Amino acid sequence: MYARIFLNKNEEEEIKQGFPWVFDNEISHIKYDSAEGVKQASLAECSACDDVKDGSVVEVFAKGGAFLGSGVINKKSKITVRLIGSEHADQIMADAQAFYDEKIQAAYDLRKLHYSIKDSYRLVYGETDFIPGLIVERFVDVNKNVYLVVQFSTLSCEVFRKEIMHALRKIIKPYGVYEKSDAPSREKEGLKLRCCWDGEVREEKITICENDVLIEVDFANGQKTGYFLDQKDNRRVAGSLSQGKRVLDTFTHTGAFGLNAFKGGAKEVISVDISPEAVELVKKNIEMNKAGSKMKAVCADVFDLLKEYEKSGEKFDLIILDPPAFTKSAKNIEKAYGGYKEINLRAMRLLNPKGILVTCSCSYFFDAEHFYGMLMKAAEDSKKRVQILAKYGAGPDHPVLLGYPKSEYLKCAVCRVV
Repeated sequence: MYARIFLNKNEEEEIKQGFPWVFDNEISHIKYDSAEGVKQASLAECSACDDVKDGSVVEVFAKGGAFLGSGVINKKSKITVRLIGSEHADQIMADAQAFYDEKIQAAYDLRKLHYSIKDSYRLVYGETDFIPGLIVERFVDVNKNVYLVVQFSTLSCEVFRKEIMHALRKIIKPYGVYEKSDAPSREKEGLKLRCCWDGEVREEKITICENDVLIEVDFANGQKTGYFLDQKDNRRVAGSLSQGKRVLDTFTHTGAFGLNAFKGGAKEVISVDISPEAVELVKKNIEMNKAGSKMKAVCADVFDLLKEYEKSGEKFDLIILDPPAFTKSAKNIEKAYGGYKEINLRAMRLLNPKGILVTCSCSYFFDAEHFYGMLMKAAEDSKKRVQILAKYGAGPDHPVLLGYPKSEYLKCAVCRVV
């Protein structure tokens, strides 16, 4: 018998709506097999015994006994159970390989509705593809070789690593697979960090083509999984607004927004990042795209540079703000609010009349209510009127799971400042 997790009263409502986690304080008790027969214990009591091992599949039930689904338990984590399926545990474990083959195939089929074989995209997006903690990026280089960058960030997917990797190789048939399991959440889950090629060693740097722009992707040294694929469609939108404009592209990372602006006909593009390594990469990407006559990379702190530009009277027709997440927890929202407001306020002051501001936030905790409220206050304090022309999020390779609001994290607003 698989261990059975029983929740406290009414704790099942979110799970029934699609929420994929069970927190430690939601658990009433656990029933499990032991040498003395079936036992019942609290989570704290169960943590002291070896009968319910971390990484094992368990079944989750409401207080009244209704079956809710199966998941993987990790008593080291506040997220004690991550749900992996609506099937009973014995059905999943009867053929775990077929179970994960089906999940990877479903994720791949979903992306094929929106992307061609030449496109780079997120192939698996964790909980929203019903494989908690797993991120898989599918990159296609200019030679049409397919690479996968995989990230196992939780025990719930780590214990099925063999089945998942087998499914990825069978279904996707990649040229190379790089594992970049270096997320801090691994350590919270009791897992060691791991970054290396899985199987044959390939080049760690490749060139992809996105929106007709050439971009170098560095698997080993790039941020997160090497490149932020979630902004692909929003970069295309920014490019379409750039004809004849002077463009400022901030927190540029790879120069991708700025290069889309160049491709869109911008008369001048300045791409800014605080990292010298990032700026060197931007310069390389500018050279690859033959954009040097109209585009340059600047190494600077964006906050300081916006102040300097305002003081010196610089003006732009289009400004792109794509900062990193200023907060990764709810307790730092107020501090993040100040940072977001400052860069947006200064950008509004730097725009020519009827200029365009493309402004983003990738922090889930700084939600849409905070984000658009911040824009309103930034407009008020900069003494500007702002029209929001469009609201965007991540692309269809980052599906939003109903009942799991964290999956809808990216906000991108296209504004006209008058």
